[in-house]
Amino acid sequence: MALVGRRRRVLLAITALLTLTGAAPGTAAVAPEKLLATLGTSPGGPAAPARITVPSAGLDAPLASAGLDRSGALVPPADPAVAGWYADGPSPGETGPAVIAGHVDWAGAPGVFSGLAELDRGAEVFVRRADGSTVRFSVTRVLRLAKSEFPTTAVYAPTTGAELRLITCGGVFDRTRGSYQDNVVVFAEAIR
Repeated sequence: MALVGRRRRVLLAITALLTLTGAAPGTAAVAPEKLLATLGTSPGGPAAPARITVPSAGLDAPLASAGLDRSGALVPPADPAVAGWYADGPSPGETGPAVIAGHVDWAGAPGVFSGLAELDRGAEVFVRRADGSTVRFSVTRVLRLAKSEFPTTAVYAPTTGAELRLITCGGVFDRTRGSYQDNVVVFAEAIR
């Protein structure tokens, strides 16, 4: 997996420090990738995202870090009331696509992202950071596609500005497979 955004810059800084101190890369007591995993934010970088609010969808929820499963799919938090930010990607507000996933429902009750499919272009999304600052986004489009047609490139490809992707399930629930047939993906751009 390629490192992007803040984590890539931190890894490059760690590698540069090892080079400047005369240590050959890979000979440090702790490998740079392991150091990277323990870091929160880079010096001068944005604080971690803490909460997401979408007033037009009635959404106001905490954010937790999220990772990938063995197949490379983003795994939302187990708690259906919490959304998960892909912590190995850009932070909301940094250049690039920050990705947040959440459940549409759970055990018959609405999940954190139950209203995403109904968002209109221009709807506002707010991401509050741990330091109290807030980044504001505007929805540019909402897609609903079969999971087999997930727009991986459109979701994760580099962007020239700060963007946001919100992902949940949608469409018909397949009881035999225990999952929805579609994904809903909301695309949004930062408002400066």
